[in-house]
Amino acid sequence: MAEIQEYKGNKILNLNPESKFSFSFGLAKAKLILENLDVIRKFVETEGKDLGEFAKKKDEGAKEDF
Repeated sequence: MAEIQEYKGNKILNLNPESKFSFSFGLAKAKLILENLDVIRKFVETEGKDLGEFAKKKDEGAKEDF
């Protein structure tokens, strides 16, 4: 069950506080997630293989970060 917690004076949302490796984030990241639900959904649907029309176009000669 999700719960609201506090970290360094800021509210965070913890989606699985009972888990050994919990998943939590603050308001700024929550807004970013909501703005990008469609691309997250596409990523999950394709098992991380494709972003469809949401993919960033790579410039030729651009250096890739790994």
